[in-house]
Amino acid sequence: MNLDHVFVCGHPALDFAATLRARRSTRFEMFVTPERLNAWYLESGLVDAITPGKEADVQEATTVREAVYRLVTDRRLGEQFDREALAVLNAAARKAPATPQLTLAGRHTDATPEQALATVARQAVELLSGPDVPLMKECGNPECTRVYIDRSRGMRRQWCGMESCGNKIKAAAYRARKKSAPAPAAR
Repeated sequence: MNLDHVFVCGHPALDFAATLRARRSTRFEMFVTPERLNAWYLESGLVDAITPGKEADVQEATTVREAVYRLVTDRRLGEQFDREALAVLNAAARKAPATPQLTLAGRHTDATPEQALATVARQAVELLSGPDVPLMKECGNPECTRVYIDRSRGMRRQWCGMESCGNKIKAAAYRARKKSAPAPAAR
């Protein structure tokens, strides 16, 4: 599986939750090392620089990520929030977040892994209590468990991203149609 971080969900907290891929089949963990976790924080644009992380930072991030995914799923399905997941998310959100600074070159955000995680946790709180809740959808690819914000006209978006899941599903449907189509009669 591709180790590149993908940001197609429309919200940093949802992209964070999507870092455990293929939850229903062969799970693929993106945060296998502190370096991969820090790479996500940098690539997401949450921070511009981050101090080196430790294995404990990875454990904390995956715990918070799973709480975010659980709460997003609860909210999306109209269910009561899981209390344990709420406690995990709120504990992370209470910590000091990454704080942007204005420099001569513009805005710059330095952070520790703990501050970056607190920033993601706060964004998850805002998402789950905000106006975008009705726009959250799960990808239509049965193998994909990404949840995204559907801002398409008529809320007709079916996949987390065309480049990833949309093209795969459309190509598979095309091959299935070609395979089941009757062969042209010989003349």
